[in-house]
Amino acid sequence: MKRNILISAICTTLLVASSYAAAEGRAKFRATTSNSSGGVTSVQGAASAGPNGNAGARGRVTSSDGQGNLSSSSGAAVRGANGGYGARAGQTQVNADGSASHQSGAAANTVYGSGSTSGGFTRGADGSVSGGRSSSASGAAGGRFSSGSSYASGQGYRRGTTATSASGNTYTGETTAQQGQGVSHSHSCADAQGNPIDC
Repeated sequence: MKRNILISAICTTLLVASSYAAAEGRAKFRATTSNSSGGVTSVQGAASAGPNGNAGARGRVTSSDGQGNLSSSSGAAVRGANGGYGARAGQTQVNADGSASHQSGAAANTVYGSGSTSGGFTRGADGSVSGGRSSSASGAAGGRFSSGSSYASGQGYRRGTTATSASGNTYTGETTAQQGQGVSHSHSCADAQGNPIDC
């Protein structure tokens, strides 16, 4: 339901912006109302259009239920004159018992390459925390990068990374950290045929 409201808000602002772009180049939207859960729902958004095809839009919806719980979802997108684009979205939930969660992601594509990232975290009512994130990118010349990380209360942190050049040489690394055990890191490199090489 919240996601549908958010999409509607973004679409509305895009339509309004398209209608008035020639005169103003931008539009904004905001509304607040009571909801059936006993709380308040607020929706806001904005969109703009410029010369040569530049355009952008963003929106957010936030809802409370009158019992101390709150949720918020947001999204945004941009388009450049050269055909590049980017977008992001996120959702956060905060509960009356102290627990919370957040998820977000983003992606972009330009003449220089493309990339994306996604991840989030959760916090329990007891204060325990866990989460992680993954990211990847590729360049127009052929290079690639990927990374993933995770963490949790009592289990520490881990991050793994792989990067490959346009020529095919690859770097692989891993970093871990845990309270009482310090930080450790290992890495290796290989050529396009998989033979070990100096990093």
